Amino acid sequence: MAKKDPIPLFLPPSSILEVRHLLWPVLGIGVAGSLAGAAYLYALRLLEGWLGPASWSTSAHLALLAGIGLLAGILMSRLGNPGEMDLLVDNIHVLGGRPARRELRSLIPISLLCIASGGAAGPEAPLVQTTGTWGTRAADWLAMDVRHKRILTITGMAAGFTVLFGAPLGAAIFALEILHRRGLEYYEALIPALVGALCGYATFVLATGIGLSPVWVFPAMKPLQSVDLAWALGAGVVGALVAIAFTSFNGILRGLFLRVPLIIRPAIGGICLGLLAFVSPYALTFGEAQIQNIVSGPGLLTLMLLAAMAKFLGTSLTICSGWRGGFIIPLFFVGAALASAVHAVLPGSNETVLMACLMVAINTGVTKTPLGSTLVVTHMAGLNLIPTTILAAVVSMLLTTEVTMLRSQRSRKEVDGDESGTPMTAMG
Repeated sequence: MAKKDPIPLFLPPSSILEVRHLLWPVLGIGVAGSLAGAAYLYALRLLEGWLGPASWSTSAHLALLAGIGLLAGILMSRLGNPGEMDLLVDNIHVLGGRPARRELRSLIPISLLCIASGGAAGPEAPLVQTTGTWGTRAADWLAMDVRHKRILTITGMAAGFTVLFGAPLGAAIFALEILHRRGLEYYEALIPALVGALCGYATFVLATGIGLSPVWVFPAMKPLQSVDLAWALGAGVVGALVAIAFTSFNGILRGLFLRVPLIIRPAIGGICLGLLAFVSPYALTFGEAQIQNIVSGPGLLTLMLLAAMAKFLGTSLTICSGWRGGFIIPLFFVGAALASAVHAVLPGSNETVLMACLMVAINTGVTKTPLGSTLVVTHMAGLNLIPTTILAAVVSMLLTTEVTMLRSQRSRKEVDGDESGTPMTAMG
C-alpha cells in the first residue's frame, strides 16, 4: 500500500511569497478604492441637491433632463466613449483588468451628471468601473502578470461595491460572481476581495454613520412557516420572468437607440425619461431611497404595479440611450414594488419574505449573482432570510441560464491557457 503524503502544516514557500507579495498592494487598493468611491458618492449627493427631481417641477425637470442628455452626448464625442460594465468584465477575463484610464475622463463626469439629475440607473456600475481601474493601474505600476492584475482589479471592485451597499461579504462575493454566468471561479481572488470589501466597509461606516444598522427598515417579519418556502419558490419563478423581460426589452431598445447618432442619443433618452415622470415619479432616480417608501407604504395594488413598471421602463430608457449607470438597485426596487402588489392581492402572504425574495430573484436572473445578491439584500434590509432568499435566487438562476445583460460573462476555462486575447471594444 502506497504511503500517503503528510498533510502540510504550513504553506509552501511559493504560496508564502505570493501572499506577502500581494498583501500591501491589496490593502493599498482596498483603501484607495474605498476613498475614491466615497469621494464619488459625496460628489453625487452634492449634485443631487442641485439637479435632482426634488428641486424642480416636473415640466422644468423635463427640460433639464433634455439638457443633461445633450451635454452627455457632447462630452462623449469630445472626451471619448466611457465604456460599460460589460467591457470591464471582458477585460478582466482577457487582460486581467481595464486597459487604460482615459475612459474615466468621460465616465466620471457623465455618470455623475446622469445619475444626479434623476436618471433611473444607479452608481454601482461607474463606481465599480472606477475602483476596478485603480486596481488595474496599481498592478501595471508594479509590473504584475495577468493573474495578479486580475486579483487587484477584483479587489478594487469589491471595495467600490461595499462603499455603496455597506455589505462587505455580499459585495466581495458579488464582485466575483458578476464575472461568470455560473458561480464563482476566480477563487484565488476571494480573500483579497474580502480585504478590499472590509476597507470599503470601514469607509462606508465613517462616511454614513449607519454602522451596523440596515439601510432599509422592512415590515416586522412574521415567524417563518413551511409555506414561506413555497412563496420563495414562486418568487424565484416570477423573478426569472421579470429578468427575461428586462433583458429582452433592453436588447430591443438598445438596438433602436443605436440607430440614432451618439451625440443626440442621450438627449432623446432624457426627454423620454422626463415624459415618463409625468406618469409616475418612480420613473426617476435609481430607487435606493424610494425602496423605503415602498416597504413603509400602504401597498396599494395599482400604485405598486405602476411604480414597478415606471422603474422598469425608466431604467431601460436610461441605460439604453447612453446615460451611464447601473441597474442593480433599480432591479431591487422593481422586486420590492411587485412584492407589495402581490401582498395587496394576497394579504395572507408574508410580505417581507416576498419582498426580499423578489428583489434577489430578479437581480440574480439578470446578473447571475445568487450568493452576492442574497447577502447584499439581507444585509441592507437587516433580515435573517437567507434560506428563503437563496432558494428564490437558485430557482431564478436555473430558469435564466441563457439570459444575461453582460455578454462577456463566461467561465475561466475559456480564459485559462489563453490570457493574451483581444478584449471587446466599447459600444458606440
